[in-house]
Amino acid sequence: MIGQEIRLLLTAVQYFTRLPVPAWIGHGPAQLNQAARYFPAVGVLVGSVAALVLWLAALVAPLPVAVLLSMMAGILLTGGFHEDGLADSCDGFGGGWQREDVLRIMKDSRLGSFGALGLFLVLGLKAALLMALPLAWLPAILVAAHGYSRWLPMLLIWRLDYVRDEDAAKAKPMVQAMAPASLIIGAACGILPALLLLHDLALPGLLLGLPLTVLLGLYCRKRIGGYTGDALGAVQQLTEIGFYFGCGLILWHNPGMAAG
Repeated sequence: MIGQEIRLLLTAVQYFTRLPVPAWIGHGPAQLNQAARYFPAVGVLVGSVAALVLWLAALVAPLPVAVLLSMMAGILLTGGFHEDGLADSCDGFGGGWQREDVLRIMKDSRLGSFGALGLFLVLGLKAALLMALPLAWLPAILVAAHGYSRWLPMLLIWRLDYVRDEDAAKAKPMVQAMAPASLIIGAACGILPALLLLHDLALPGLLLGLPLTVLLGLYCRKRIGGYTGDALGAVQQLTEIGFYFGCGLILWHNPGMAAG
């Protein structure tokens, strides 16, 4: 039982990061579906690395430099997995009118103008928000945001249909089912760290993420009839920003909390 859960956790690490895992872990669509419960745990891992880089960099460099190095560390660790999905989603939804056009453009590996603009604006906004938050809170906020923002896309997997055709799904495996038990385990991995690290400060970010996810899900269902892996990446990126903004709403208007 424990051995199987460790296998699933490492499967999630294998899928979402560039970290090496033992060969005995294996891979496959069924295994990936089960491993979905640990996607938020991988987010906590990525956020922890980003937080460590931020803390170390802030010892010797100004905050803007530390924030950018932290963001670079997260992107290098994941191979820009979610950022790529965001860019493809911007290209698809921005450049396509019909469902088939949106999906075709998303599948194109080339970066278009909408993708470049979307990526620039989202990463720029993310950096600006992090720089506007007190350094004392940033490591905990990073860990919490990365974990929680990887649970919210699980809600779309649970409620919406996967709209890629079978060949595309084989070429780029993606979770296409979400058991309620996996959703609950994912919630524990994504929400509990935020509450433990941030206490009441986490609530605005947690609450902002849900309606934002619902709106993005409704938009995807209207435009393409469901979700794709790229759309999930866009949801992760945008809800991560929403979490930072939610924390900022409290900290910017309560200067006494800035010291942590």
